[in-house]
Amino acid sequence: MRISTPGRICFFGEHQDYLGLPVIAAAISRRISIDGDYRNDDQIILHLPDLDQKIEFSLMETFPYIIQRDYFRSTINVLKRKGLVFSKGFECTIHGNIPINSGTSSSSALIVSWAHFLDKMSDNPANFSQKELGEIANAAEVLEFGEPGGMMDHYSTAIGNVIYLESTPEIYVEALTPKLGTFVLGDSLEPKDTLGILSRCRYGMEDVIKKVTQYDPYFSIFKTQMAQSSDYKKLLSQDELSLLQANIDDRDILLQGKALLSQNVEEAGTAEFDKELGSLLYRHYKNLRDHKRTSTPKIERMMDAALSAGALGGKINGSGGGGCMFVYTPNNAEEVAEAIDAAGGKSYIINVDSGTRIEE
Repeated sequence: MRISTPGRICFFGEHQDYLGLPVIAAAISRRISIDGDYRNDDQIILHLPDLDQKIEFSLMETFPYIIQRDYFRSTINVLKRKGLVFSKGFECTIHGNIPINSGTSSSSALIVSWAHFLDKMSDNPANFSQKELGEIANAAEVLEFGEPGGMMDHYSTAIGNVIYLESTPEIYVEALTPKLGTFVLGDSLEPKDTLGILSRCRYGMEDVIKKVTQYDPYFSIFKTQMAQSSDYKKLLSQDELSLLQANIDDRDILLQGKALLSQNVEEAGTAEFDKELGSLLYRHYKNLRDHKRTSTPKIERMMDAALSAGALGGKINGSGGGGCMFVYTPNNAEEVAEAIDAAGGKSYIINVDSGTRIEE
């Protein structure tokens, strides 16, 4: 059995899902695959040549967890609780070409692939849907270890293509099917500063919402309009006000992006469509750069180089403080990729791709 699952980029809603706001994400044509077969004993043997690692354990020894974020064991435990039975072990080789630790959800793609493989190779396959595989991966990566984390990475890698995801008041996932051209992903090769960025973008913004709501009980991050934000000038520092306004604007950018990506196929894919998508992505990037401060000087150089080479717009991807950026470039991807490389990044020409799948 060979299973593969894509990485993902976030179009709109970056640093908003933990505030309860929706996101739009897309699967990309960089994937992680698991290729394996049964063994005649209860051993799980996983070869990870990309990382020069080998992992071995018994199906009888999946708890307690041995290492931090013990995802291979946790996925088995989640599936056992769902009634799957494993009477034989497996030997697998895991390969991937998704940039690691760069905000493109390589870990979520790995867990979705593993969950999909285990379901198909169990004694009693449940044949979970792509959406269900995303939920299983979230349980194995986030819930099992009591860690904070939304559903975007797991749903977008499992379901594939472009998805719109709401988490409040309940989970709602909608598949979008826009006709999209080529993107270029640029890895800054800088480590992400996830905790540092979260302290500002999440905890800082949660403090702002608390202050504003105590002053104005009718305030809503979901509905309050930009014009109304000036009412809170005396309450907030300039820095806090800019963070609030950036989040309101990013919320509105997402709604415009959803309307654009939901157009009929005949309307999508035109020069006007492409230009508007690029413009919305870059508007989102400027809020992330100037107000949420998730960009870096190197990523700014990569972005400027890509735009100068003809990209229509783009944004930093993931938690930020390093990691990846991407740009929309339906007409001249090679030139844009070369410009990103010349600015010190590592480029990948990508397209939107399907979700987790069985490979022939």
